[in-house]
Amino acid sequence: MASVERLTRKHASGKTEIRYRVRWRDPDGRQKAKTFIRKGDADRFRSTIAADLVRDAYRDPDAGRVLFRTHAAEWLMAQTFTPATRDLIETRLRLHTLPVLGNTQLRDLRPSAIQSWLKGLDHLAVNYRRVLFDHVMTILNAAVDDGLIAKNPCKAPSVRKPALEQRKVVPWPPDQVNALIESIVARHQLVAVLAAGTGLRQGEIFGLSPSDFDLERDVIEVRRQVKLYRGHVRYFDLPKGGKTRTVALPGSVRQAFERHLEQWPTADVTHPWAKPDGDPVTFRLFFATTTGQALKRDVFNEGTWWPALRRIGVLPSRETGCHALRHFYASTLLDAGVSIKVVSEYLGHADPAFTLRTYTHLMPNSDGRVRNAVDAAICVPNVYPDAASTA
Repeated sequence: MASVERLTRKHASGKTEIRYRVRWRDPDGRQKAKTFIRKGDADRFRSTIAADLVRDAYRDPDAGRVLFRTHAAEWLMAQTFTPATRDLIETRLRLHTLPVLGNTQLRDLRPSAIQSWLKGLDHLAVNYRRVLFDHVMTILNAAVDDGLIAKNPCKAPSVRKPALEQRKVVPWPPDQVNALIESIVARHQLVAVLAAGTGLRQGEIFGLSPSDFDLERDVIEVRRQVKLYRGHVRYFDLPKGGKTRTVALPGSVRQAFERHLEQWPTADVTHPWAKPDGDPVTFRLFFATTTGQALKRDVFNEGTWWPALRRIGVLPSRETGCHALRHFYASTLLDAGVSIKVVSEYLGHADPAFTLRTYTHLMPNSDGRVRNAVDAAICVPNVYPDAASTA
């Protein structure tokens, strides 16, 4: 199964050089060999290889020579991510991981190297550091599964995984939402109304068509979103999670929808479907650029959203983007007693537990409703029978 052979080489000077070569066949029957200077080292290596072959725990000693950047690229190509997600992860790795870990062989990645890399990310937000760490840990998990390394250095006790910072959502009050709607240029007021009144994501609003409104049932069919590849290539795709959904159409939103159609023309917009080089599809959209393309997130935010925020005295930031009105929508429903399951469905969350974790602190206190429910169901007599008989 594995053997040690003595190699002798005589140099022209007359000096004899002795080496010890371990030979074995891997599980695929391929001949392998490794040479040592000392016989003791060769014997120990032979014993380890033989035991691993018996235990079905064999790992090619040379497998870990692959560079982290090479394995990361192969891992990324093998995933079933959307093009936008793949590009996002590739960018994160290129900017924050590969400059430090990229040229290190997998077998040389020690827990200390991982911890040192994390230390160099201290200037980034803690939640972003956690995302980067999770990417590296997943990539190295795949290396373990492929037999390239024996264990994942990210899982070592000495590596301090960035702790997620749980920030509570603070919804805007209604007067601030209404002020924002009024401050946005008339052509795009419907964007804010839809975000606050239906909870749609910005990309879903940009991809919305009048045909998605069912006025007989007073619902909106959320069928698509506008996505960006590498920051500028637009394409249509299913809503987040790959699922369409139906949301209620409130009267105020319907009124804004009808008023918008009276004042502003729609436009036929053609972009690829599902991927940047997908088959072209055309939808008649509420919003389009002067060149007939779907709205682009960064251009809309800088040219329309941020100026509107400044007009009402709100500083543009990550927390005050279009998503803030989605939080307002969720808090409004919860405050009205709508179940967390329904709120989750309207928001398009894959798991109601995520909705609960995000918005549980916004749910109204149930103490009063509990007392009223019990009091309505139970009738307590004024005088107990035993008490009456002993009076």
